[in-house]
Amino acid sequence: MKRIKFISVPVRDQDRALAFWTQKMGLQVATDQAMGPGQRWIELKVPGGQTGLALFTPEGHEGRIGTFSGISFESDDVERDYRELSARGVEFSKPPKKESWGTSAIFQDADGNTFVLSSR
Repeated sequence: MKRIKFISVPVRDQDRALAFWTQKMGLQVATDQAMGPGQRWIELKVPGGQTGLALFTPEGHEGRIGTFSGISFESDDVERDYRELSARGVEFSKPPKKESWGTSAIFQDADGNTFVLSSR
C-alpha cells in the first residue's frame, strides 16, 4: 500500500456539506459526479495533501451522521487556524488545548460530525 486514498464522511445534505468543506474549511473539489439515484460522489482534497475526503453516506449508514469521526487534521498552528476557522463560522466544541504531545481543538461540520485539529 502507498497511502490512504480517501476517507468518507457521512452527510445528510451533500450540497450543504460541500459548501461547508470548501467555503469554511478551504478544501478543493477533486471529483463531483452522479452516483446512483439522489447521490453524488464528492471527493475533496486538502490543498497540497494527498488523502481525499468523500462526502458520501452509503445506504444503511445514516446512523453514523453526526458522530465522532475519528479523523484528525494536522495543522502547523492550531491556535491560528482556530481563530481563522471560527471567524468563518466553523463551530468548535473544544478550543485549542496544549498538551505534552502538541495542541488540539475539536470542531464540527454542518452535520454535527466531529473532527480533531491538531499539531505535533
